[in-house]
Amino acid sequence: MKLSIHLSRPLLALLVSAPLVALGVPAADADEAAAMTVYKTPWCGCCEVWTDAMRAAGYQVTVKDMEDLTPIKKQAGVSSDLEGCHTAVMGSYVLEGHVPLEAIDKLRAEKPQVRGIAVPGMPAGSLGMGQDPSARYTVYAFGGAEDKPVAFYQAGE
Repeated sequence: MKLSIHLSRPLLALLVSAPLVALGVPAADADEAAAMTVYKTPWCGCCEVWTDAMRAAGYQVTVKDMEDLTPIKKQAGVSSDLEGCHTAVMGSYVLEGHVPLEAIDKLRAEKPQVRGIAVPGMPAGSLGMGQDPSARYTVYAFGGAEDKPVAFYQAGE
């Protein structure tokens, strides 16, 4: 007698990636990498603009509106000096604040051993805050080998 087991794609991806994640290796499933969950407050218009830009860029976005983002930011390892107005999770990475698409592309291409990348505050001209390609601000990587955040990407150069 031949036994056949059918696993759903999400369950199969979990079974395949769980041992890697346990070893600290991010899962590499393309669909998982293109999906993100954005935690934001329900009244934030700039977060909506950023979320819409992620969808337009091809990301599968799930939005979780919350009155208080403090627990999410704490769980994500975002220090107060890196906080932006929303927090997104994409695979094993955290995207804090108005992170530009170019920095996300760099993160996905290089796959650095960091917890995430952040744009502190709400810089004028950043994605969601007017989107001026010449706006200059720094995207920081955090949660890596360094004790403090390090510059990851310089916008506007």
